[in-house]
Parts: sequence; C-alpha cells; structure tokens
Amino acid sequence: MGTTTFTMNQSFPMNAWYAVAWDVEVKKELLARTVCNKKLVLYRTSKGTPVVLEDACWHRLLPLSKGTLYNDKVVCGYHGLEYNSDGRCTFMPSQETINPSACVKSYPVVQKHRFVWVWMGNPALADEAKVPDIHWNDDPEWIGDGKLIEVKCNYRLVVDNLMDLTHETFVHAGSIGDRNVAEAPFDVVHDENSATVIRWMKGIDPPPFWKSQLGKKMKYEGKVDRWQIIKFEAPCTVNIDVGVAVEGTGAPEGDRSQGVNGYVLNTITPSTEQTCLYFWAFVRNYNLHDQSNTTELREGVSKIFAQDEDILEAQQQAINANPNREFYNLNIDAGAMWARRITDAMVAKEQN
Repeated sequence: MGTTTFTMNQSFPMNAWYAVAWDVEVKKELLARTVCNKKLVLYRTSKGTPVVLEDACWHRLLPLSKGTLYNDKVVCGYHGLEYNSDGRCTFMPSQETINPSACVKSYPVVQKHRFVWVWMGNPALADEAKVPDIHWNDDPEWIGDGKLIEVKCNYRLVVDNLMDLTHETFVHAGSIGDRNVAEAPFDVVHDENSATVIRWMKGIDPPPFWKSQLGKKMKYEGKVDRWQIIKFEAPCTVNIDVGVAVEGTGAPEGDRSQGVNGYVLNTITPSTEQTCLYFWAFVRNYNLHDQSNTTELREGVSKIFAQDEDILEAQQQAINANPNREFYNLNIDAGAMWARRITDAMVAKEQN
C-alpha cells in the first residue's frame, strides 16, 4: 500500500459518545476521569442517575472530585460551594445571594451496554441513538465480563492494534496466535462511519485458547474453521466477532452450531494526546451459566491484553523519540488506515 508520511493526528472528534466508566464504577461518590483533555467528575444521584460535571470549582478551580457528595450535590472541598446535577451553584458560604454566573459545565450522559457514556461536544447534537452498538455486553443470549486499562499511548494506536490482528502471531503466540493468522488472506469493506476486516482460516489446527474453549462444548480433536470479523465504528469502537467451528460444518456460510463464538468488545476513549481509557469485554454465547468460564476468560484475555499494553506503550515512546519518522504501510494496515481516514473526516468536519 506504499508509504505515507505519518503524523500523529492527536486531535479527536468532540461530537461523539465516549465511554467514561463501567456502570458499576459510578456510585454515590465522586469519581475523577479525563476525557478529550477535559477533567471530569462523575457520580450517581440517589435515584441512580449518572451525572458528569466539569471537575473544577467555579470559585478557585479546586477539582470538585476532591470534595464530597451530599444530598445529590457536589460540595467543593475548599470553601463548601455546592453544585446540583445541572452544574448550577446552589450554596455559597456566608452569603445569601448567589452569583448567577456560578456554575460548572454539565455534560450529556447516557448509561447503555454496561457503560456510562459522555458527550464532549455540542450538547444539542447528543443523540442517544448514536451511542456505539455494543449490545452483546448486556444481551441475555451472551455472557461475559471485561475491564478498563489506562494505556499510556494515543487512542489511535489501540484502534490500529485491533484493526489488524496479524500481531497475534507474534505477540500472543502462546494463546490465541499462530502462523495461520499472519498467512491468511482477508477482505476490507467500509462506509463513511465504519470499516470491517474479514478473515477466515479454514482447515487449521486450533490455537491453545480456542482448542480449550471448543472443548467446553464438545469432544473434538480435529481441524477447525476459524474466523475474525473486525468492525470499527467511528470514532473508536471496535467489535470483533471471533470463534472456531468443526472444519467443514458450514461456519463460513453462517452455520456456527458446531463451534464456539465470542465477541471481543472494545471502546477506546481519548484521555489526553498520550493516554487513553481502554474499555474491553469478552462475551460468549455458550456455557452461559458457567461463572468459572466467565472468570477464566476475563483473566485470560486480561493477560493477553497486558502484552498489547506493553507493545503500545513502547510504540508511543518510540514515536515520541522519532516525531518526524516516516511510517510504512503494508496490506495488513488497510483496516487501520480506513479507521483513521473516517476519524480524520469527523475531526475535519468539526473544524470547518
């Protein structure tokens, strides 16, 4: 695919929903997070409604996350100013008249698919229907769990990593990777908001991870048909349809009954130019009531992703050390390149 002068486009779309926390992280207490270079404070009201406010008191800019929550109001830990869920100051110490300009920014927030999402841009455009589709995360026909990784790299590097799984062969050789991933052909399709990479590996020996998972459903020692279908949804959600089935039983044509199917759900939120919040989950549609299987998968995938974290942070450090270095693109980079182009178009649209 030739070469291109690589520039770390460190901007991010603001008119988008970003996962800011797992739903279980947001409690009736204050939680600090950074999204798109903005300091935020999160909490849940007594009715269970999530709230996201600017994390800086109007008075002296102390982070509100260093304060307390009292009667659904955030109390600044410095001078006691109180703010309601709309960000409006409702109490000032030693005075009855409240300055009408005393407020902090309140952000649109939605709880969906086990995540709390925040809209960082124009609130008039905050359409809940635009929340990325990660419905498998709370679909009763699927079960699983995940974690948050705070990665010290630009969010686009994580998207790059997920859009090309060739690296499994080399980074994850002892679990999900083998030579078949690097050698298998693939197709890429795209539209203005998404890009999909489709890779089938037919008649192969299953790698250790998938051999173990298939064994939980059936006794089978032969070859399998394996698939990886990676879908990027702008600006930074990547859902990966993965699995193996007994060779020749119709999986490529849509019949996966003789196999095991999982989804790797990923949504990456830019925190700063050099850090991101990487939310992931692994869900499956077999052994739905086996909690040990869920825990085993979550911890196993967590170890795999820790290997990615090491690679990505080392890559970011190398980019910082070589800011003008030219990047070379291979055929395997097609999905990542389309993801970048789609996100670039979103940024350009907002800047015009």
